[in-house]
Amino acid sequence: MPEWGRIIEDIAAATGRRADPVSARPVAGGCINSGWRLDASGGPVFVKTNVPGALEMFEAEREGLEELLAADALRVPRSLATGATSGEAWLAMEWIDAGRAGPTTQTRLGEGLAAQHRRAAERFGWHRDNTIGSTPQPNDWSEDWPDFLTERRIGYQLDLAVANGYPDALAARGRRLLEKIGSFFTDYRPRPSLLHGDLWGGNWAADTEGYPFVFDPAVYFGDREADLAMTELFGGFGADFRAAYRGAWPVDPGYETRRHLYNLYHVLNHLNLFGGGYLRQADALIGRLLAALKG
Repeated sequence: MPEWGRIIEDIAAATGRRADPVSARPVAGGCINSGWRLDASGGPVFVKTNVPGALEMFEAEREGLEELLAADALRVPRSLATGATSGEAWLAMEWIDAGRAGPTTQTRLGEGLAAQHRRAAERFGWHRDNTIGSTPQPNDWSEDWPDFLTERRIGYQLDLAVANGYPDALAARGRRLLEKIGSFFTDYRPRPSLLHGDLWGGNWAADTEGYPFVFDPAVYFGDREADLAMTELFGGFGADFRAAYRGAWPVDPGYETRRHLYNLYHVLNHLNLFGGGYLRQADALIGRLLAALKG
């Protein structure tokens, strides 16, 4: 059980909001962190907890939420405070009551994501590293998107896969793909757009008025297609979302191939986080992309 007395004191010192420790109750849904609801002055608070060493991860997530909030495109929970006790690190943020999606929710989600992607940077990356799930995600700035994708995304995950004992053949095929990665960008020059970074169907919801909000980001500036690709990986995004996004900002025809490149990163991350069930999927994606290069 978290040290609620200490956590509540720290939240009050940072925000002036007083919470009732008796009100703390677990919230289901997370597979990396534990989630809790606290009743507090000014409204309920959502608190994530993990081991003490997770403080840096939570601090990066807090900055990611603030980055998305500054884009003024999609609703995100307002971050409140982070800290650590002897037993756990924690992140406190605004509690948003979830409701039911309405007939315009996915349209608003698509339009909002397109608006978020228009927030740009001069280079690819971010000012600090963060995590994708619990996996470190390096974000050192780069002028070149294929290099960034090779070194800080797919190549990084391939190295982790080898370190985790997965077949060297997977990394060898992946490296062969990365040697030719520039071929996917001969006629396409992405701009550094603000990405959610982990935009699967479990990281958005509708509030009680049917407006979408997003959470659990892995923020950086990259090709907007990377966010779009993940919306197709595990479901949760419908035709209205896709039509609204493309109506606000059409996608390049080459996206239909590049989306597999971007989803390879997430499949490899799932392999490294959750085990060998994703090995065949990762290998199939590499094979599809190598075949596209030959075509």
